[in-house]
Amino acid sequence: MSAERRRGVDLRRRAVDLPERMDADDADPEMLARTYARFEQVNAILSGRSGVHRREIDPRARHGRIRVLDIGCGGGDIARYVARRLRRDGIRAEVVGADIDPRAVRWASDADDDGLVRWRCASSAQLVSEGEQFDVVLSNHVLHHLTSAQLADLLDDSARLTAPGGIAVHSDIARSRTAYALFDALTRPIAGTLLKNSFIREDGLISIRRSYTAAELAAEAPPSQWRVQRGFPSRLLLVHEGHVI
Repeated sequence: MSAERRRGVDLRRRAVDLPERMDADDADPEMLARTYARFEQVNAILSGRSGVHRREIDPRARHGRIRVLDIGCGGGDIARYVARRLRRDGIRAEVVGADIDPRAVRWASDADDDGLVRWRCASSAQLVSEGEQFDVVLSNHVLHHLTSAQLADLLDDSARLTAPGGIAVHSDIARSRTAYALFDALTRPIAGTLLKNSFIREDGLISIRRSYTAAELAAEAPPSQWRVQRGFPSRLLLVHEGHVI
């Protein structure tokens, strides 16, 4: 019997009814702030952000000014990373970080010392209603938070927000025993130091339990518009390419 099964963790199906503590309206603000602050270090290792930037953002940035949207930006580390790389490469860019949680937007804005990102407390639907379009639409660790209906709405909005010739890439965890065991093993030694008084370890394990397998995600996404790609480590990328008019 696996370690997960012995601890009562069933990874055969999504734990959609298991909430993450940081999503609670009454989440401890100090723990929430520490969680946002640690995301940059965690995502530098786990999110695959450099690969997405190299494959999808860099080629489109060569054509001149580029607009990038990070949906559900949380603490804003992915948006800041993208903006810093584009500035370093001398690319004229507008990077927008959007989240419906005002706590996240406030923290992200305060952490953006260089003012490289435009922060919005807004949903994808609101951005669609404003007529916004972007060359690259991103999200990281958002999909597993959503119900099936919310996921369908996000994918529809993302397609509308993607400019002709642009791309939308939603990156998330691939649920598996390996992903769970690795995250458990990697975070256990630093639970009382680097991750102390944050939600990262507990919520990270819950996130894996809530996440999709490749087959499950493919079944949720319209196949005519979206494709599922596997990434490393234990990543799923849900990709839509905007048609060139």
